[in-house]
Amino acid sequence: MNVRQRWVSFLGRVLLSLIFIISGIAKIMDPAGTIAYIESAHLPLPQVAYVVALVVELGLGIALLVGFKAQLAAAGIAVFTFVTALMFHSNMADPMQVIMFLKNITIIGGLLVIIAFGPGGYSIDRGKHVTLME
Repeated sequence: MNVRQRWVSFLGRVLLSLIFIISGIAKIMDPAGTIAYIESAHLPLPQVAYVVALVVELGLGIALLVGFKAQLAAAGIAVFTFVTALMFHSNMADPMQVIMFLKNITIIGGLLVIIAFGPGGYSIDRGKHVTLME
């Protein structure tokens, strides 16, 4: 991996992780609002879903940011993002929900690149690749 590839992969990983970290921080700042939003989707156990969202968005988001077990973190975030798309953004009659659904699917695409090729440059995992499906 040359210098350009290290920096571009690092920047991509940072940008991809930020949406989850920022979203997790927002959830910490407004737990009642977040739980109410989860309840509005008629999900069971909204408090548990809230904690799961925090663990994924902050825990796995930070792991992805620093490149620690990045492929596993990306896989966990991808599953979470897919479930979130289905549970919260599947009203295809609402143009805004279509955009949010497609945004989630697009983010999953970026996460799949990390799963396939590893964290890239400047990561704790540097040069280590976890094989998820070999």
